[in-house]
Amino acid sequence: MEPLLFFKSVALGLAIAAPLGPIGVLCINRTLEKGFWAGMAGGLGTALADASYATLAAAGFAAFSAGLQLIDLPLKLVGGLFMIYLGVHGLKARPAKKAASVGARDLIGTVSATFFLTMANPATILSFAAIFAGLGLVNQPGAVNAALVVSGVFSGSLLWWLFLSGTVAGLNHRLPSGFTRATAILSGVVLVGFGLFAISSFAWGILAPA
Repeated sequence: MEPLLFFKSVALGLAIAAPLGPIGVLCINRTLEKGFWAGMAGGLGTALADASYATLAAAGFAAFSAGLQLIDLPLKLVGGLFMIYLGVHGLKARPAKKAASVGARDLIGTVSATFFLTMANPATILSFAAIFAGLGLVNQPGAVNAALVVSGVFSGSLLWWLFLSGTVAGLNHRLPSGFTRATAILSGVVLVGFGLFAISSFAWGILAPA
């Protein structure tokens, strides 16, 4: 078990959740209209969806760990390149201005609605699979490490929504436009940093003496 694995996963959960897309705008609007818990409910649904996809990706690594360990280095390279792509794409992306549309009126309905909205993008599991490959999860199979990764992703995502809803509720006003751009830049930099780390691990594995 690698103690840093959980904290890496928390950082990735934060980086993935931080860019303000339609669901982020929805959470801000709900917070302004109905208070902190209404906005937090939307974030909780998204965090649960992220954890669900992370669970599927981790289960896939656990099921095929023996075969995947044979191609560990190429997986690190692919995962690293994909994280850099996600980071650069995030740096260039324009923040969403329109909120996601949900008909839910209570907290449970909001959690369910944002959960299914997030789960409606099955490409997300490919993102998590690539990120986990870059993190070197192939070399750390087992239920404990998988649980660390999933709980870390969930915690990171939930921390972001806690911060966002709490900040909006505390200010009782929309966040300045520069905040959205700043979070996108920070998220992109974190993902690019993880990508470069994964590629450096790949290079070290190639160049290091046997």
